[in-house]
Amino acid sequence: MEYIVETASGKVCGHEREGRIDFLGIPYAEAPTGDLRFKRAVKKTPWEDVIDAKEYGNAPVQYNNGRVMGDEDCLTLNIQRPLKGEKLPVFIWIYGGGFNTGYSSDEMYRGEAFVRDGIVFASFNYRTNILGFYDFTTYPGCEGFDSNCGLSDQILALNWLHDNIAAFGGDPERITIGGESAGGSSVVDMLACPGVKGTFQQAVAESALPNCVMTHQTARENIDLFLEGMHWSEKDLFHLKTDDPKIFLNGHEYVQMKHQYKNPGMFLPGPVLDDLLPVRPIDAIRGGSAEGISLIIGTNMHEGTMFVHPENTGFPNSWTMIVDMMERNGYSDSLDKIIGFYHEKGRTSFTLFKNSAVSMSSSVPPLTGDVRQIGGDPFIRFATDYAFEMPSVKVASGALQHSENVWMYRYELVTKSGTETGWKASHAFELPAVFEKPDHPFAHFEFDGEDPEVFENITADIHGDWVSFIKEGEPNKEWQRFTGAVSPVRIYDRVTKTEELDRRHLMEVWGDMRFYEN
Repeated sequence: MEYIVETASGKVCGHEREGRIDFLGIPYAEAPTGDLRFKRAVKKTPWEDVIDAKEYGNAPVQYNNGRVMGDEDCLTLNIQRPLKGEKLPVFIWIYGGGFNTGYSSDEMYRGEAFVRDGIVFASFNYRTNILGFYDFTTYPGCEGFDSNCGLSDQILALNWLHDNIAAFGGDPERITIGGESAGGSSVVDMLACPGVKGTFQQAVAESALPNCVMTHQTARENIDLFLEGMHWSEKDLFHLKTDDPKIFLNGHEYVQMKHQYKNPGMFLPGPVLDDLLPVRPIDAIRGGSAEGISLIIGTNMHEGTMFVHPENTGFPNSWTMIVDMMERNGYSDSLDKIIGFYHEKGRTSFTLFKNSAVSMSSSVPPLTGDVRQIGGDPFIRFATDYAFEMPSVKVASGALQHSENVWMYRYELVTKSGTETGWKASHAFELPAVFEKPDHPFAHFEFDGEDPEVFENITADIHGDWVSFIKEGEPNKEWQRFTGAVSPVRIYDRVTKTEELDRRHLMEVWGDMRFYEN
């Protein structure tokens, strides 16, 4: 049986697989190649023939898990739906990967479990790293480049899905967007982007980095490192339009290695403030940009274990770096409360060694055994709060001013592997349960050695709550809505429950400090 659907762009043919219909690799934009490299997404010219939507499209160009992969021609989307049903609720997933890696065909992000539960599941590719999120617009010879190319991909994809999802059995008035890490950040960005207003009604932001937004000027800090890593001067930037973009990944890897040592606490390249994203997301949400949107937002207990390392760290790994971060952003007067909050016993040694190499070398011991739980703990907690927990509470608080439907969660399940490796409940550790992927390699890393019931229970909890939210608009009757710094929070653990967390001290310590926003 053929499953042909007519969209505004043309006809596509889906394929029945395991009790669902898959429409994969549908182009939603023109290929961003040639003259369209470093240009915002351009709406796809309608096609005349029927597209056989049998396979996922190309991944974006990236360096992922030790290999260079992907293609510039990558702007496709995917829709998976149940065999029967009309006006079904819709869940659109935005992948993570630090705006540097990721692709919708990743086995982790395939939506079979959501389709089984009566939901139309959609996903899409967007450009990553240099081609998607490097802002060259202030450099000589790059005046014709666009900013926020990757963000423009997301905006165009969400509009395409909203406009066409009814043809696939989805209800355009019951769309939930979701994502994790950079995908969660993208969800928060979409709450602030005028160009997607009205395209969705609900949002799930997992482990978002809501402050990963730069000005054109701040973006230059990382791009200057890119030039250094490529051994280029500004005169060499013409290569960006003509050379194989996979070569540019050398400069990008250099940025990843060096950016924290140049600007401790600065994020890797992501969205910039421009006409697509005119106001910082937290400020925009406080101002009502997400009015009427129902929101689930949360973090993992030990996000920082994935990012804080003795070398090539992703966030500050010593008091020396934290001092540098605070001082260059004008917060020297706040150092005492930061130190007291994260490492009270370290005050004396901090005062003694803050300007010496001893502090840098001794703060994070080699990663062996459970050392992350001991020597690295202050910096892991600092990174967790700075990048994830504190700004997510600010997003929830801002949304609460304009919508009563806000819920917060925290993923705290530490498996045997999490204890043995020191990763604990780290970044992305909830994903196998969200997507119900017990056989994924990441699930094996996390859950091997545990009784199968541990995975089954946490999956029933978190996947079940997501499904309930997508279908009914409320995740769980036992999960009360967010009320502020003292609030009910859903705790996903061996025994999942809703607890009242008091995060007033956390929010007071950080206050309205802002970093690298100029």
